[in-house]
Amino acid sequence: ILHGTHGFAREYVHLAQEFAKNGIVGIAACWFVGRKGGGQKFITPIDFNDAPPLVDAPGEDRFRIARVTIDSLNRKISTLPYVKTNQLALFGHSRGGGASLNYVLTHPFKVQVIVLNSTGYPVDVLRRASEVDIPVLMIHGTENNPDEGGSPLSNIEMAPQSVVALRTANKDVEVKYYEGSGHNAIFNTPGQLDDTVQRVSDFLRRKLFK
Repeated sequence: ILHGTHGFAREYVHLAQEFAKNGIVGIAACWFVGRKGGGQKFITPIDFNDAPPLVDAPGEDRFRIARVTIDSLNRKISTLPYVKTNQLALFGHSRGGGASLNYVLTHPFKVQVIVLNSTGYPVDVLRRASEVDIPVLMIHGTENNPDEGGSPLSNIEMAPQSVVALRTANKDVEVKYYEGSGHNAIFNTPGQLDDTVQRVSDFLRRKLFK
C-alpha cells in the first residue's frame, strides 16, 4: 500500500489492518520521507526519517527513484511469511497510484494486480495502455479535485479517459466511482472505506486466488 504526497500516516496502517481482516496480507509502506499538499489535513502523520527523499521535481527522475524504491520494497515483501510471490498486488493512493502504474509499465511480471485509488493519469500513460498486462481496479470520487490534494491529472474527467484507453486496448479493468466523494474520501468517510476494502478484497480474490 503506497501513500500519497501527504505522506505516510496511521490511516494507511488501518487500511492494511482492514485488509488483514479480509484474509489479505496488507503491508503499509513508507516509500518516501516528507509530506506536502492539501491532503495533509486528512491524515495522522507517521514519520520515518530514514525513508527515501520526496522528489517533487518534474521529469523522469522522480519516477526513476520511485521505481527503485518500489522494487526494493517488492523484493523485501516477497521474503515475508504468508506472502506468495505469484500473488502480489500494488495499492496506490494518489501519487502512490501514479508510481505504481509507472512501476507496472517498466517492471512487467513483478506484480500480478494493481489497484489505483484517486490516481492521476498523465496523457503519456494513456498512450501506453496496451502495455498494462495485469488486472486493474480503478477507484475514484466524482468530486476529485486538486483543492484537497492530488493534481489536475487526478481530476474526475481524467479517470474515464483512462478506462476507455484500457478497454480499447482490451485490458482487464474494473472501475468504481464514488458519487460526491473527493480525493481523500477513503480516509474520512467510514462507509466508503468499508466498501473500498470489501471491493478490493473481492477483486484480489477473483484475480489472484484462482
